[in-house]
Amino acid sequence: MSEKTENSSNPLDMLKWLIVIALLGGVVVANNMYEEMSVLYRALGAVVAIVIAGFIASTTEKGAAFLSFSKDARIEVRKVIWPTRQEATQTTLIVLAATVVVALLLWGLDGIIVRVVGFITGIGV
Repeated sequence: MSEKTENSSNPLDMLKWLIVIALLGGVVVANNMYEEMSVLYRALGAVVAIVIAGFIASTTEKGAAFLSFSKDARIEVRKVIWPTRQEATQTTLIVLAATVVVALLLWGLDGIIVRVVGFITGIGV
């Protein structure tokens, strides 16, 4: 695991993040200010502002790292061998059966402990 000892943040990145936050905050404020407008127009305006904010955020160092991570994660998901429907059903039934067995064991142990404690203390349940 490598650690970065330097925090070399680009000052332009800070400005970009402030613009992104301002755009997203503006979406919330504009949605409240223009309640009388059609929902379609407000939704389109919100989508456009969010897309612009996403584009600006993706040009920062952290945004580029996030996009790289997302691409790598997508590649890894493609490598997964997904179970067939039959395998998934069988596994689910095994888990349910094991859960029922453990629940019955715990219920039985609880009953035994309650009776033992009741016998020792003399308090009948």
